[in-house]
Amino acid sequence: MDISLQFIVFLVVAVAMAVCSVLTVTTRRILRAATYLLFVLFGTAAIYFLLGYSFLGSVQLLIYAGGITVLYVFSILLTSTQNSRSERLPRGKFFAGFGAALVGLVLCLFLTLKHRFLAAPIAESPELDVKQIGFSLLSGDKYGYVLPFEAISLLLLACIVGGILIARKR
Repeated sequence: MDISLQFIVFLVVAVAMAVCSVLTVTTRRILRAATYLLFVLFGTAAIYFLLGYSFLGSVQLLIYAGGITVLYVFSILLTSTQNSRSERLPRGKFFAGFGAALVGLVLCLFLTLKHRFLAAPIAESPELDVKQIGFSLLSGDKYGYVLPFEAISLLLLACIVGGILIARKR
């Protein structure tokens, strides 16, 4: 097996993402969990860039790693106290969650090991121009995405207003 620099970078990013993913769900401080989530989203963007999908990597950085994480941190700072920690999880819920995670892991491993992956030919299609992608995403045509884009913006606005209302009640 030929080990290239791209493979080594992938392994480093994948291990960092796995560690940050575990830290996201196991830490007791909610602001640290949001920070670890940010690192996982940065790692996802790095993998997109490694695969050569520069548009998807850019979208990952702008939308998820930038906007959504800022919204999380904004909501957390509005609704939490100075030293807020998560409550201790009851023993039964912990074992139920651990069992569900274990069943999911076994199912994923079973499906991955039983599936026969066939080598698909890689199509040599050039990456689309960002201007063309933007026009097709925000068009009002049959296959345009202007309506979901507006719906998501209203949802995010409702989340911000809800966070402010919750913070004002305290």
